[in-house]
Amino acid sequence: MQTDSSFTFVLFGGTGDLSMRKILPALFEAHRAGGMLADSGKIVAVARHATDRREYNEWVNEHVKPHVSKNGVDETAWASFLERIEFVNIDLGKAEDFVHLRDAIKDLPGIRVFYLATGPSLFVPICHALASVGLNENSRIVLEKPLGYDLKSSNAINDAVGEIFAEEQIYRIDHYLGKEPVQNLLALRFGNALFEPLWRREWVESIQITIAEELGVEARGDFYDNTGALRDMVQNHLLQLLSIVAMEPPHSMDSDSVRDEKLRVLRALKPIDPRDIGKVAVRGQYHSGVIRGTAVPAYATESGVRPDSTTETFVALKVEIENWRWAGVPFFLRTGKRLADRVAEIVVNFRAVPHSALGASALRAGANRLVIRLQPNETIRLYCLAKQPGEGMNLASVHLDLAFDQFFREGQMEAYQRLLLDVINGRLALFVRRDEQEAAWRWVEPILNEWKVSNKPPKPYASGTWGPAASSAMLAQHGTCWLEEEN
Repeated sequence: MQTDSSFTFVLFGGTGDLSMRKILPALFEAHRAGGMLADSGKIVAVARHATDRREYNEWVNEHVKPHVSKNGVDETAWASFLERIEFVNIDLGKAEDFVHLRDAIKDLPGIRVFYLATGPSLFVPICHALASVGLNENSRIVLEKPLGYDLKSSNAINDAVGEIFAEEQIYRIDHYLGKEPVQNLLALRFGNALFEPLWRREWVESIQITIAEELGVEARGDFYDNTGALRDMVQNHLLQLLSIVAMEPPHSMDSDSVRDEKLRVLRALKPIDPRDIGKVAVRGQYHSGVIRGTAVPAYATESGVRPDSTTETFVALKVEIENWRWAGVPFFLRTGKRLADRVAEIVVNFRAVPHSALGASALRAGANRLVIRLQPNETIRLYCLAKQPGEGMNLASVHLDLAFDQFFREGQMEAYQRLLLDVINGRLALFVRRDEQEAAWRWVEPILNEWKVSNKPPKPYASGTWGPAASSAMLAQHGTCWLEEEN
């Protein structure tokens, strides 16, 4: 993915956690690789916690450098990366300060990218301030989640930003779409004749999508207690993964072809009747427990969390897609904090053979399964049945394993690195279009509203487990269970 496109990358929130852990390390990796970033490209950090370029680069050395390159830092590459960085100290709440930003970047080359690594409350004021000094023209803007609290607030932000930037200038980022296994999911489905004929209701019994975390809310208690798992993870990450798993083949990989097909899936999601939410939606909240031998506190005692909070830290859903390909196939979505393991994966459970000519052992061994793991290790694993050595026809489950780090010797590209390069190069396919976002909010809102009206407390679960028992019971009603393997 080489480019000679010059750019000026303006990073709002330049001293924030996201810039420190993800954005600046991703830009460094692209710089270090050579040829991915134009030599003339510049990074302009905007923040108030430094006074000048020298002080900001000292901050980058101290706080960003520990997060780059697992195999150590190439000091020559690091020094040349710091030379790319400029710094502007302005108050984001003062529109008049943006004159200083305009003057600082007016002579810098290439396309301008404005990355808003700030709280969503600053999105609209920053956009208005950029427009007031003419910086919205011939530029691109990247919006981090959360983009709104519900459909109404999301539309309000999109309306306001849309008055200043055209839709093709707006990059709504969801970093899961940049992960290598998600890209390989597209390759698996649309580049191989083997799988596509089986990717439908006749051969697929159910599909699971899990994003599980061992961490709690950490220092984000104030934010999380007003958000919850449904808004934080389901409305964006999980529904985006679902749409990629279930979409029809696009006629090409251009941005609108891919996003048109994802939108069709989101619009085909079966609406949930409020009276049925208790049957198809499980919400939980973690209590104290033990994770990897360490005692961890209950959610209600975390800093910034209300002691009587009913915010969910776990959600499991049964989802149906009302179209020809997927009618009758349940999709099970699950996400939570303080769970037994850190894992993100997609599990495709195929139907069993219609008749077991090989005896009872074939039934006990189970059906075929495809597991696409996104984290912590990125693999694709296909489970098949094979005869065990020895006398008799005794079958066992075996697997074919594609471990990307072993098969491809060159290093994998991190999600943020890929997505930032796509922004610089004007590729929109892996970013969320407004109508996709609206469709996702429209489907999620009845669940949010019912939980608010009913005011029922979430089901408790001990930290270090896989969530409330009701989550497993929901799948048991369909004759299946969650895949819970060791990493």
